[in-house]
Amino acid sequence: MSYSIFILRFVDGEVVALDVERLRQVTEPYVVAGGLDEGFSQLRAEDGGEADLYHESLNEAGMLCVTATHFARGAMLGVLARLAAALEASIVPQSGATLVFHEGDRFHLPADTQGEAVVIAATADALQAAFDRPSGR
Repeated sequence: MSYSIFILRFVDGEVVALDVERLRQVTEPYVVAGGLDEGFSQLRAEDGGEADLYHESLNEAGMLCVTATHFARGAMLGVLARLAAALEASIVPQSGATLVFHEGDRFHLPADTQGEAVVIAATADALQAAFDRPSGR
């Protein structure tokens, strides 16, 4: 796909640090270039689909965002959905509604995004369906 998604964890409307160890555990089997310490990882799923992940370097606030670009349809969408779910994070597309994995997560989003948020399963098919909705809804 030709746009970006942002993986962000919200608590009480604020962005909070992601669990770096969970990020490493989920992505490590798919990394073909770069790595967590480099701020960039290229991933390849079992069907050959790829994605570029950009992640902030660690600092005292922790890692606040992972950005996925140039990601393929198919198995890679499943990897990205599982990553966000494992991080207890939301998927914030470049355009469209924020995607969450549990109804209760909606109430942790910023107030202006709660109403349009969409609850999805952490699967490739569910993520693709969310992207295919008109206006991301």
